[in-house]
Amino acid sequence: MIVVTGATGNVGRLLTESLAKSGHAVTAVSRGVTSPMPSRPGITPMVADLADADSLAPALKGAEALFLLVSGAGAHVNGEAVLQAAAEAGVERVVVQSSQAVGTRPDKDSHAPLAALEETVRSSGLEWTVIRPGGFTTNAFAWILSIRAQRKVFSPFGDVALPAVDPLDIAAVAEAALTEDGHGGQTYVLTGPEATSPRQRAEILGNVLGERLEFVELDRDQAREQMLQLMPEPVADGTLAILGEPTPEELRISPDVEKVLGRSATSFESWASRSVDAFR
Repeated sequence: MIVVTGATGNVGRLLTESLAKSGHAVTAVSRGVTSPMPSRPGITPMVADLADADSLAPALKGAEALFLLVSGAGAHVNGEAVLQAAAEAGVERVVVQSSQAVGTRPDKDSHAPLAALEETVRSSGLEWTVIRPGGFTTNAFAWILSIRAQRKVFSPFGDVALPAVDPLDIAAVAEAALTEDGHGGQTYVLTGPEATSPRQRAEILGNVLGERLEFVELDRDQAREQMLQLMPEPVADGTLAILGEPTPEELRISPDVEKVLGRSATSFESWASRSVDAFR
C-alpha cells in the first residue's frame, strides 16, 4: 500500500489516481479543507494533518511507501516526527516533493524549511528519493478569471523565459520512484522541455483558445501585492526573485523527466491544449 499526502493538490491528485489505475492500493491523505478527495476503486481517503504526526499514524499502518508533499514552504511540518511515524509503521520507501530552489538558492529563507525536510528524509534510514520541480505550468491557472472576463493576462517579467514543468510529469516521476527500483538516493530536478516567457504562454493560450489575448505586464510591486494574498512574505519574495532574476541553473532544461520516464517532458503547449476548457 502507498500513502500519498497532499492528495487533493495538483500533483497529489494525479499521482493518487494513476497509482490506483495501475492497481496499487492507495491511502489518499488530505487535511480535508476544501477540495474533494480523489474517487476511484483502490483509493482509501483519510483526513490527517502533517503538522500533527500522530494524526498521520492510522494512514501509515500497513504502508510500504510514502509520498511526502507539504503545503506552502513546509515550515509548519515536523519532518522528524513524520518520518519517525513512517518508520515505526514499516514504511520502507519515501519520495519527497521539494523545490528546485532548494538547490539553486540554498541560502534563502523562502525554501529553508524544504531544505531541512530534505535532510530529514535523507537521514531517516528509509530508502529515499527527492524530486525538485521548477515552476508549474498550472501556475497559468492564475489567469483564468482575467482571461474569461477581459481576455487579458496579467503577469510580471513578461519576457523572462523559464522551463515550466507539467504536474502530470511530476506525478509520473513520483510514481516511478515509489513503485520501481533504482531511484533510491536520487535527487531529480524536473522542468519542461523548453523555456517560455509569460508573454509567450499568453500567446500559446490564445492560439489554443482561437483568439488573441492581451498581455499586461505588472511591475514587481503589483505582482508582490497579489502574491502576498496567497503566500507568506518570504515565499513571495523568493518566487519573485526566481521569476525576475533566474540563476543559470533555473534557466537550464533538466534531462531528469526523460531520464526517469523514457520520454520527453510535456511542453507548455501540450499542457495548454489539455487544459483549455478551464479558460473558456
